[in-house]
Amino acid sequence: MRQPFDGTYEAKTVFITGHTGFKGGWLTLWLESMGAKVVGYSLDPPTTPSLYEAADVGGSIEDIRGDVRDFESLSAAITKHRPHFVFHLAAQAIVRQSYSDPLETYSTNLMGTVNVLEAVRRVPGRCCVVNVTSDKCYDNRGWVHAYRENDAMGGHAPYNSSKGCAELAALAYRRSFFPPERFDEHHKALVSARAGNVIGGGDWAVDRLVPDCLRCIAAGKTVPIRNPNSVRPWQHVLDPLAGYLCLGAKLSETPARIDYGWNFGPQASDNLTVKQVVEGLLGQMGTGQWQDVSDQYARDRRHEDQVLRLDCTKAISELGWQPVWPIKQALTATAQWYSGFYQNADFDARACCLDQVEQYVGLARDSNVAWALAAKNLECPQAVE
Repeated sequence: MRQPFDGTYEAKTVFITGHTGFKGGWLTLWLESMGAKVVGYSLDPPTTPSLYEAADVGGSIEDIRGDVRDFESLSAAITKHRPHFVFHLAAQAIVRQSYSDPLETYSTNLMGTVNVLEAVRRVPGRCCVVNVTSDKCYDNRGWVHAYRENDAMGGHAPYNSSKGCAELAALAYRRSFFPPERFDEHHKALVSARAGNVIGGGDWAVDRLVPDCLRCIAAGKTVPIRNPNSVRPWQHVLDPLAGYLCLGAKLSETPARIDYGWNFGPQASDNLTVKQVVEGLLGQMGTGQWQDVSDQYARDRRHEDQVLRLDCTKAISELGWQPVWPIKQALTATAQWYSGFYQNADFDARACCLDQVEQYVGLARDSNVAWALAAKNLECPQAVE
């Protein structure tokens, strides 16, 4: 079977920050399946259990434990491996945690990003960098319409603000050090990716909807929901990862002719309320109930945006990307993963992930999604020796 993304990643060195996390783990497995040489740089897995351990994500990659806030360690790793691609996913990713520890949030999300870009800047040779931030980077005004890539950065919570700061810092690096029109001089290509609320097997983060539901189901408790009517752009983790990989492939093909910011969200019909997603997940799991506890949080001063949607027109029209799994299929795949993990002693988490990747790519091909058709093999720029 021909490789998706035109075989761009086969035998190429790909440096992933945050590979021990949920999204980073799925990205690592997908890239490995395409023949990439993955180098992971991250702290220890953030939860127990974790996708990283359950799916043996680090079993056949170069696994480096380090903090993106440690510039010397990070720079040494990037200098040693001189990657063709860098996917920067390492982050403090929980909105409510950012209120408890804003210093960690800003130092990780802002300065961690600056450290990655500075390390790449100091290494000679060509490198394509996809800086992953969040849909929360936008200054949410409570608008009904979906946010576009040129809307203002900002946000109320320290997390949102930190992601907006990371976007502005990365854009300054692109303009100052990696301007596309001078690519032949600096050999660096940099873009930003902003995804919605992701779900999928192997996420056990605290204060995140699907893991919170599963913990309650396992304990035989009612799921407490503090904002049942909040609207978010829900999607399976493979949809935004496909977007990141599209960006990497596009950077390797036309590094001097690609915009900076890109949204990757679901179809408009999958911008659902928290209540709708919870009921869909509990229905797929075949058990559990939820309770509206919004009254208990009425005096909580930690602001949470009520409505957030992403406009993905640019990615669909210019990258040939599109959402592949609608929310119902995303919930089905998520429930199947967790049901296997909790109910089957012989469950192979890694095989399940790879099988879901194969199903996802197969549906993308059947749907004539451009990145899945693989019309040719592109040569990725090689690092200068």
